[in-house]
Amino acid sequence: MTYVQRAADRFRGGDPAAGIETWHAFSFSGFYDPDNVRFGPLAACNEERLAGGAGFAEHPHRDVEIVTWVVEGELTHEDSTGRTVTVRPGDLQRLSAGSGVRHTERNAGSVPLRFVQMWLTPSDFGGEPSYEVVRGISDGTPYALRRAEAVLHVRRLRSGECAGLPDAPWLYVHVVRGAVRLGGEVLRDGDAARVSDASGVTVEAIGSAVEVLAWEMHAEPRFE
Repeated sequence: MTYVQRAADRFRGGDPAAGIETWHAFSFSGFYDPDNVRFGPLAACNEERLAGGAGFAEHPHRDVEIVTWVVEGELTHEDSTGRTVTVRPGDLQRLSAGSGVRHTERNAGSVPLRFVQMWLTPSDFGGEPSYEVVRGISDGTPYALRRAEAVLHVRRLRSGECAGLPDAPWLYVHVVRGAVRLGGEVLRDGDAARVSDASGVTVEAIGSAVEVLAWEMHAEPRFE
């Protein structure tokens, strides 16, 4: 079964007056829809836009895996371990909150920043927080998020090219840029498809400069 969520149907949050624009795919913060809480372990997929100098003040997280994909601009990450890192387009950032961590995210430059941030609930809670940045992740190189039993796939396609996506109990496909055909649907920037019991799913690029993120997920979180 495939459910398509259009970019225009996302819940709008953030703080535009402070230079923060956010579009949420799932229930988040003050917005709650009992029928749209998660898909497998994926609990958030936020499209974020930060104006120059804007950012999120220091805040805590625990028992969540946060994966960030920068589309345009540069993201500055600082956390309670004393780490400061700049994340650029094509880089993948992963923060495993474990039993607790605090961090800030901001656009330290003058160029607008756009990124996609995805939160997954791990299969096991607790543990030490950890952090990683993979620089310039290449096409077809899967990124395994073992604590959530999930794998992220990046697909960059030229017009007319097709790519197969993995079979999985939960497959989440997010179009970062461009347009693709998935089944009988055309998905464009910010659109997403949730495919249950995915098998033999493919995407075909319509036009050039297509970039797609696909989560292959194999376990729902256990709240015990």
